[in-house]
Amino acid sequence: MSLVRRRLLSTAAAVAAARGPPPVRVALTDSAGRGVFATRPIANGEVLHSAQPLVTHPSRSLFHEVCYRCLRRKAGKGGDSRGDCYFCSDACREHAEGFHGIEKKADWSLLDDHCSSRGLKYPYMVKRLACMVISGDVGADCLDILQPAQLHQGTLIEMEEEFELLKSTFRKAGFQEELTTFLTKQWYINVLARIRVNAFRIELVASSYEDLLSSAVASVTCDASVGNAVYMLPSFYNHDCDPNTHIVWLENADAKLTTLRDIDEGEELRICYIDTSMDVNARQKILTEGFGFQCRCQRCLSGD
Repeated sequence: MSLVRRRLLSTAAAVAAARGPPPVRVALTDSAGRGVFATRPIANGEVLHSAQPLVTHPSRSLFHEVCYRCLRRKAGKGGDSRGDCYFCSDACREHAEGFHGIEKKADWSLLDDHCSSRGLKYPYMVKRLACMVISGDVGADCLDILQPAQLHQGTLIEMEEEFELLKSTFRKAGFQEELTTFLTKQWYINVLARIRVNAFRIELVASSYEDLLSSAVASVTCDASVGNAVYMLPSFYNHDCDPNTHIVWLENADAKLTTLRDIDEGEELRICYIDTSMDVNARQKILTEGFGFQCRCQRCLSGD
């Protein structure tokens, strides 16, 4: 995305904020549960709203390259790299003080080894959420409103193993029982089931030639994303392989939702959960296995 395009989006976001509440509402759909609908006609390219994440976690390989809290890419030698991770600013370090302070009290090597050997990323997000609950940053039920993924028996067995690792790590670190009473096997499974289907893979727009090169190298090594994040309102957007709405991340994990064409009042706003360039068979396979549903949008029904 060009610098001009980035500035236009920033300007549009400021204009949208000045207009008042986002022109959207959450309501039940005929076939896909909850969805997001336009409350007025919306022009192509309009910024609907922005959204800050409920919980984030950087890619393991990028701990010293992106902010541990907001996932902003490291620029040159800036930011604060004290300790085992990088923060882009004092504000992010202070905002993360609660959960990061809890994390630093425990030895996560067993969980790290388990996740690294299996290529897992979402248990890290559950770990962070647990630390946020212990520190008082959020409530244990903060993700309950989100739709959970359908879980198979094999997945449940893996989750139980991950839960035991998480629970034992807190126990070995000496945390008082009253601080971790929420941390039951059922809580872990419920949270992970929601994160699995609602987490967004964050790919920042390159802001410089160096960032563009870095993104290209990362994509070759299968690590193009800077991390993952879960949101509230964006999680209510349903999928379409020919979407009318797009979610974009400019500098950090703060998301912006923009329209891809003119929208009528009352029309459902949909985003694409996957790469739209894939053929119909690839899309169906990923959506079925990764998100638990068979897409029946017009594009898929036409065989495109």
